[in-house]
Amino acid sequence: MNFVKLSVSAAAAAIVAISAQADNPKVGGAPMYADKTIVENAVNSADHETLVAAVKAAGLVDTLSGEGPFTVFAPTDEAFGMLKDGTVETLLKPENKDTLTKILTCHVVSADAMSEAIKGMVDDDGGMHPVPTVGGCTLQATYDGDQIMIEDERGRVANVTIADVDQSNGVIHVIDTVLLPAG
Repeated sequence: MNFVKLSVSAAAAAIVAISAQADNPKVGGAPMYADKTIVENAVNSADHETLVAAVKAAGLVDTLSGEGPFTVFAPTDEAFGMLKDGTVETLLKPENKDTLTKILTCHVVSADAMSEAIKGMVDDDGGMHPVPTVGGCTLQATYDGDQIMIEDERGRVANVTIADVDQSNGVIHVIDTVLLPAG
């Protein structure tokens, strides 16, 4: 009798876990679960090892594990690799924590903005929508068809390569370029 109860409970838990990620795309080969936080999911993505290391070095794990809501434009390892040689290593040094924090928080918005909402804001603003970040940067969102683009304060454009990765405390949009503050 107890075995049957345990089996039913285990099956129910498995169904809940599967349905929690059923609508989410995989990121970096890993399932993303809508009932987990941004950090809990990001650590499983093979494409975001640099971002996770940077979030840890900047001391932002607790913040991005918090209640939110947050929209995170998450650059891939390949995006970090496009920065000048040595940049990531330099940023990860303890003496550069403030600069690293500024760069990372310019990828975070204090809202839960799915792609359709972003497109709606872009339409409402006539083709380009300003996106204020928690780091004090103002990004510019545009789109062409289904492709959303985010421009940083230096005119660098990141393409959203995987949109609408739902999290318990917000949403992740994977991007192909690291966004940088003005100066």
